[in-house]
Amino acid sequence: MAVAETQLYAKVSNKHRSKSTSALLESLLAKGFPAHTAQKALVATGQKTIEDAAKWLHSHCNDPSLDDPIPQEYALYLCPTGRLLDRLQEFWKESKRQCGKNRAHEVFPHITLCDFFTCEDQKVELLYDTLKRVGDRFSQCFPPSISLTLHASPSYLGFFIDDTHANVLKDFALAFSSEASALADCHVKPCLKQFHLTLAHKFYPHHQKTLEQLAKCINPGEPCQWVAALYSRDMRFVHYQRLRALFQYKPQNIDELMINAGDFIYVDPTHQCDVSEGWVVGTSHRTGCRGFLPENYTEKAHESDTWVKHREYVFGTASRSFTQTERESNVKLNGEAHNLSMSRSGTNALSIQLPQNSPLRRAVLVMRHGERVDQVFGKSWLQQCLTADGKYYRADLNFPSALPKRKDSMKQFENDPPLSCCGIFQSRLIGEALLDQEVMVSYVYSSPALRCVQTAQHVLQGLKLNQKVKIRVEPGLFEWTKWEASKVIPNFMTVAELAEASYNIDTSYRGNFPLSSLVPSESYEDYLSRSSVVMKQIITACPSKGVILIVGHGSSLASLTRPLMGLPSRDISDFAQMVRKIPSLGMCYCEELKEENKWQMVSPPVKTLTHGANAAFNWRNTILED
Repeated sequence: MAVAETQLYAKVSNKHRSKSTSALLESLLAKGFPAHTAQKALVATGQKTIEDAAKWLHSHCNDPSLDDPIPQEYALYLCPTGRLLDRLQEFWKESKRQCGKNRAHEVFPHITLCDFFTCEDQKVELLYDTLKRVGDRFSQCFPPSISLTLHASPSYLGFFIDDTHANVLKDFALAFSSEASALADCHVKPCLKQFHLTLAHKFYPHHQKTLEQLAKCINPGEPCQWVAALYSRDMRFVHYQRLRALFQYKPQNIDELMINAGDFIYVDPTHQCDVSEGWVVGTSHRTGCRGFLPENYTEKAHESDTWVKHREYVFGTASRSFTQTERESNVKLNGEAHNLSMSRSGTNALSIQLPQNSPLRRAVLVMRHGERVDQVFGKSWLQQCLTADGKYYRADLNFPSALPKRKDSMKQFENDPPLSCCGIFQSRLIGEALLDQEVMVSYVYSSPALRCVQTAQHVLQGLKLNQKVKIRVEPGLFEWTKWEASKVIPNFMTVAELAEASYNIDTSYRGNFPLSSLVPSESYEDYLSRSSVVMKQIITACPSKGVILIVGHGSSLASLTRPLMGLPSRDISDFAQMVRKIPSLGMCYCEELKEENKWQMVSPPVKTLTHGANAAFNWRNTILED
């Protein structure tokens, strides 16, 4: 047994167990659940309802740790409510927006009364009794309002509790610690140092002034009822990262993890070294199962998001109450809420039906860019959008609302035009369609042409991956240079300029073909050779499962996919005719048959996008003309 696991089991007390059995537990036992798993389910759901506990057992039927006697860890917090809480949450949000995330954002506003401690599952109800008894004893002497004083340092910002009120809180924490130790056989360590409510912690020193200014907008005298709340967490995952699933992922292989949108995943950073790029291995908070999942399907979550709230004692001048929901009327003790047929073995009573889809293959999605402005308004489009002093304005609603900044002349956009507004909409629509089909995009490559970079950006936005997957700008993906009307290579925006314009560019990526290697009016054979080489290099650089999205030009669909499948190149005249038939956002989809060491072209995961032309409309000439 591992040392860490041995230490966890050592925390489990072997002393006598409580003989009291709640009505909730009796109901679960009557349904056929073993006592130890029923108690674990009740604790994991805060002992609220039979329905919650049964649902937890259903989700955890394949949890390999279901029978492990590892208890939860508990902490007692004093939490603000009312208008003071509203002001604190506003500070949380604004400080995160202006200064980025710091350690205080991991947990809700609170004053720590007792550090985390363990309690056996069958004795948790005794903790509830302890909280109520101690709360009743202090209800009359608890201050109606707590005096808070702002304190700031280069790495900490928060409210300190004045001594008079702090002494009351210390006495309350000591009383809870003493009675919890006596009743529930827990070793509870009360916090007896300077009581405080943290606003920001471990932030960059240059943010201190901004955070102080925001904190001074909080009136600590705002109306507030204070609540002593008991929370628990899974002690096995204390030092793990927490991720939240953005959308569902269905396993394609036996070692992958089933996740639903909103699920929380525990990830051990020390176990990710040998995991393929774009993937993580984690444990589901909802099911307890472990496996691989695509990292770009998730976002970082807060530490307290996986905590369970058990009971709270509300201090207030008007009313003092202890909330306990396990015996409320919505709990059906006769089992009518769940007609589950179960044996005494909780692990054998339930089963999860996993999808039996074919294994997830590596795939390449080659896509033409969206509608470009010169495609609609002609080569002189820029002249239509410039004022007399050379400033850009929107002459038609299909022109982009603004052009990205570039160091050289704006006239360079004539040879490197942006997307139209319809092109932006088209790209985002394709991304949303890919999201609906649960297409997992792991890598994105783009031609250096602005219209291609913009298409990639908005497709990622539709996929909700614009903050997860970066765009690799590959000059080798530019179209056949012979088709450039200017007979010169366009002066593209640099990677730095694109990043400054808020495009999600991978600035560390170094292209396989430098821009200097592109020559004007290259031969057809040179273009095909360039396309074949760059495709091979992309495939080699992206070994992970998932989709490689390549945003290029109409010519890219054939020049990139045919060599991938081992097909000969088209005749030059046939090639030109074929490219003319490819619309904006036309796409090809190739899947890898790894067992056969080849690629095949299959139907793209989304339908085509077809729309009609919409001519310019002049109301004066059309409606008023005689």
